[in-house]
Amino acid sequence: MEIKVLKNILNANSQIAEQNHRLLAGKSILAVNVMSSPGAGKTTLMLRTAEELKGKARIAVIEGDVSSSIDTEKLIQAGVTAIQINTDGGCHLDAGMVNSALLNLPLDELDIIFIENVGNLICPGEFDLGEHLKVVISSTPEGEDKPHKYPLLFTITNAVVISKTDLMPYVNFDMDGFCLTVKGLNQKAELFKICGITGDGIGEWGEWIMKNRDIVRANAGKK
Repeated sequence: MEIKVLKNILNANSQIAEQNHRLLAGKSILAVNVMSSPGAGKTTLMLRTAEELKGKARIAVIEGDVSSSIDTEKLIQAGVTAIQINTDGGCHLDAGMVNSALLNLPLDELDIIFIENVGNLICPGEFDLGEHLKVVISSTPEGEDKPHKYPLLFTITNAVVISKTDLMPYVNFDMDGFCLTVKGLNQKAELFKICGITGDGIGEWGEWIMKNRDIVRANAGKK
């Protein structure tokens, strides 16, 4: 019975996700689902990305949290268009929540939407949101074993951002081992080593995002 219920939930979610994807494609908007454990640096990455892409692309952030709007307020104060989703205890965003947020954003004025998922390395991997790209952030203080412990996210992601690289001298993190494990799970995943404090690696990350924005636009133009 539980398996049937879960299947029905996932099927319903997939249908709404497809609606989201069509909506985004119709507006030529790149959507990026950003996932990580709590405190890995999602909001910091969003702030740095906004700085990097200023004048290049119009972005917005859908901010998912169990409660509060602290991160959304930070983004808005920095001049980023942002909208809050509180899951009231839920461990992930689903396509319906994202659909409601999309309908409350100025889509005609946007090029890229980042969906900052709830801090969790398990549940978000099960739910398609209609996004074009999935990104996993893993910070150096968390250790290099996250791909072993939570393989699903690292298997399905398009990119892995290794954050807080400035802490490498102070934490036990095997960068080579981490990257080797990720590539063993997902050869196609892009790897970005980023420091939110210094901005190291943000340029390469921004270039990759813009490249994918251009792909979405080109594909929309073919229809």
